[in-house]
Amino acid sequence: MPLIVHSIRAALASRLLDAVVVSTEDEEIAQVAQGAGAQVIMRPEELATDWIQNTDVVRHALNSLEASFTHVVLLQPTSPLRDEKAIDACIELLKVAGCRSSMTVTAVDHHPAKTMKVDNAGTVVPYTNWVDMEARRQDLPVLFRQNGAVYGLPVEDFLREHRFIQSPCKVHVMLDAESVDIDTELDLLVAEKLLELRSASAQ
Repeated sequence: MPLIVHSIRAALASRLLDAVVVSTEDEEIAQVAQGAGAQVIMRPEELATDWIQNTDVVRHALNSLEASFTHVVLLQPTSPLRDEKAIDACIELLKVAGCRSSMTVTAVDHHPAKTMKVDNAGTVVPYTNWVDMEARRQDLPVLFRQNGAVYGLPVEDFLREHRFIQSPCKVHVMLDAESVDIDTELDLLVAEKLLELRSASAQ
């Protein structure tokens, strides 16, 4: 199954999304996306380089749509293990009083307190402090990282500030096994295996 189809299917299964739109400059991706049930917006080549931000692509998509929407949700196709429940959970968070944006996160697997810089002389400089460096991991506070699976916020706020994460931001916590973000060939292999196991357990 093409990678993008996992995200399209999750979006179509959502109870709270009104439209599922794929932005691409690639004809083959456009055909796959349409075949999977998404609306396609062809974007110009200048929005298809390695230096373009998702904010630019989403702004172009919103400006290209004839319909007006109150909220926008970004689903990156590199997160194939995210499902419709995570999408709807983030949308529900946007109903919380004072919440301006929402996103999915997962607990960090390598605590920042155990990280370090190494100066020009090859000497360790703790990222936090020496106490943290030697502390038991279970004594350190639980920290989270954004996993890139879902971002949501009002369209008006997005267009005004041109960013997805706006404070106060609420989060939906996903399991580590759901949070694979494909950046490398190893990530792809892990995602394929997890999808295989998920498919087998559903049968």
